[in-house]
Amino acid sequence: MCADETSSTPSNFIRHIIDDDIKANKNDGKVATRFPPEPNGYLHIGHAKSICLNFGIGKDYNGTCNLRFDDTNPHKENLEFVEAIKEDVRWLEYDWDDRLFYASDYFEALYQFAVQLVEKQLAYVCDLNAEQIRDYRGTLTEPGRDSPYRNRTVEENLDLFKRMRDGEFEDGSKVLRAKIDMASPNINLRDPTIYRIRHGVIHHQTGESWCIYPMYDFTHCLSDSIEGITHSLCTLEFEDHRPLYDWFLDSLDVDCHPQQIEFSRLNLEYTVTSKRKLTELVEQGHVEGWDDPRMPTIAGLRRRGFTSASIRDFCNRIGVTKADNLVEMGVLESCIREDLNDNAPRRMAVLHPLKVILSNYPEGKQEELQPANHPQHEAMGTRKVIMERELYIDRNDFAEIPPKKFKRLIPGGEVRLRNGYVIRCDEVIKDDKGEVIELHCSYDEATLGANPEGRKVKGVIHWLSANHSIKAEIRLYDRLFTHPLPDASKEGKDYSEYLNPESLLTLTQCYVEASLVDAQPGDTFQFEREGYFSLDKARSANDMPVFNRTVTLRDTWKK
Repeated sequence: MCADETSSTPSNFIRHIIDDDIKANKNDGKVATRFPPEPNGYLHIGHAKSICLNFGIGKDYNGTCNLRFDDTNPHKENLEFVEAIKEDVRWLEYDWDDRLFYASDYFEALYQFAVQLVEKQLAYVCDLNAEQIRDYRGTLTEPGRDSPYRNRTVEENLDLFKRMRDGEFEDGSKVLRAKIDMASPNINLRDPTIYRIRHGVIHHQTGESWCIYPMYDFTHCLSDSIEGITHSLCTLEFEDHRPLYDWFLDSLDVDCHPQQIEFSRLNLEYTVTSKRKLTELVEQGHVEGWDDPRMPTIAGLRRRGFTSASIRDFCNRIGVTKADNLVEMGVLESCIREDLNDNAPRRMAVLHPLKVILSNYPEGKQEELQPANHPQHEAMGTRKVIMERELYIDRNDFAEIPPKKFKRLIPGGEVRLRNGYVIRCDEVIKDDKGEVIELHCSYDEATLGANPEGRKVKGVIHWLSANHSIKAEIRLYDRLFTHPLPDASKEGKDYSEYLNPESLLTLTQCYVEASLVDAQPGDTFQFEREGYFSLDKARSANDMPVFNRTVTLRDTWKK
């Protein structure tokens, strides 16, 4: 069955290839994909595109998608990253069922495949060190040179390779290389390394059982073959590796030869997605961790308040092509705004509090108002908000000398409190420095609810009860970099020079509705007139709840 018959996912060239394969009964009409992350860091937004593509195709074609960890470099890998990756895939609402695999599951099989290459005189043990191998490999314009160890006998290579496995040799003293073509115009085919020696590391799955580890290009194609993958989908940087992928499978006795298909990776404005650079951001303290809400990691986006639906929608919108392109940050922000606009409950929060005393409101009186949780969705219900004599409004909603077209509170002027009364500013109280510290206002008891006929009040502001609200810390996150291409700018600067010094502004004197006392970490709300905010898993240094700004109500980024 073709996916387009049931799926709302936009079609693309990969789905067209699969459709043609199914019509031709290739692979007996089966479709099997895999998502193969290396557990050396947290997944980022680019991985989300690959997850949606691979798992989406598996689902839409009634096929399968495996989750397989490419864990062949234990120096950089650990269980924290394994568990984080599992959590991210589940959060995106994809499931690998019982198809969780590790490349390390195949270490013995991979070793035997390497032995098979040696026996076919297609691999040899080389004593050149890493620098010498690079020198012998040549350049893009000059062919490489044969290693002086290239013509060792099969017997000698088998003996040396076994002794490599047995731990007789030091790190870097020997490698196993494929014997292909040192004059190939494709440098990847110039006798690539297949195995290297790694002593003194404990693998998170195999412990200390191995001291030699296979390289990615050798491991990946054979892992695909062992698992019966039909379509091996990867990003464009592996296009030049495809001849090597096919060479290994053509040279060995395998039952399955998957088809590698490349697509463009996700390039998003104002971010970096290099694992090395993301690791540097964490290790050098530019961010608080892999799940810092400024990071483009899936964990960071989740902590910031992004929803799995918005990420999947984003991946659908940008599509799958062969052409490299740069996606505007506004596309991602638009996806989360649309989702939260429809689904996030409304609440009021005062980020810059200014005390208001309603002079004519009876002392001790309290009224329970019941504003809607969402203006368009009655089913989302209402919540309780207390009206009383002492309130907080936002300092930005008052001006002694108002700018032109200012429609909020001014001395002698009136505004409507959101879901409440119309109030008039009668007196401005200042401290010894001339700073406004309090407003004395009067309220019109007849204005609760709809405006009486003939009453004109242009401004509506949000507010909170001073005695029935919760003190909170608000973190205003912005883009991590000031340049849309921080790691590829034309100025020649290092990407870290474009770090945005205003990517985080922390406000510690804020108030939120009392109803948020029951909110759970990850719950996201629209703070009316302020933006969308998510309750963080951590509390502030003063044990206050922390709300992270997910996104503003509209695009306010100045380009």
